[in-house]
Amino acid sequence: MTTPDDTGDPGSRFGREAVGPDGRNETPIERLDRNWSNLLQELRVVQTGVQVLTGLLLTLPFQARFDDLSTYQYGVYLVTLLASVFATVFLVAPVVMHRILFRRGQLPRLVATAHVFTLAGIVFLGVALTGAVVLVVGILLGDIVALIIGGVTTLLFVWAWLLYPWRFRVRPRAHSPIDGS
Repeated sequence: MTTPDDTGDPGSRFGREAVGPDGRNETPIERLDRNWSNLLQELRVVQTGVQVLTGLLLTLPFQARFDDLSTYQYGVYLVTLLASVFATVFLVAPVVMHRILFRRGQLPRLVATAHVFTLAGIVFLGVALTGAVVLVVGILLGDIVALIIGGVTTLLFVWAWLLYPWRFRVRPRAHSPIDGS
C-alpha cells in the first residue's frame, strides 16, 4: 500500500510504503540510496586491488629482467597493462561522476551508469589478472604452460564471476526476506 506524498498522488514514486519485489518497505529514493551505498562498498573492494595491480604493472618496464621478455611476452604485458588501466578508469568513474553530479538530482542516472561501469571494470580486471598470470607463468614455466594456466584462469573467472551468479538471476527463486539482495 502506498500513502499520498506531498503531491497528493497515492501512486507517486515517492510514496512512503512502497514494497518492492524483495519485500523491502522503502521508497524508490530510499532504494536508490541503498543501491548507491551497496555499489560504493563493492567498488571499495575492487578499486584498491586494481590500483595496486596497475601500479605494479607500470613499474615492470623499469626492472632489469624486463628487456629479456620475448615479443609475445611484451604483447601480453601491453594487453595486461591496458586492461588494468581500463579497469581502473571504469571502477573510479562512478566516484568522479558522483562528484560532478553531486546535488543535481541525478541519483537514478548515477546508480544505473555506475552499475554498467562497474561491470565493465570487472571484465577488464579479469582480463588484467589473467594477463598477469600468463605473463608470470610464461616467465617461470614457458609460454605453453602459461597459455594453459591462462585458459584455466579465464574459465575460473567466467564461472565464478558470470555463470554461477547468472543462474540465480535467470532462475526464479523463492522469496527470502533475509537474503540481503
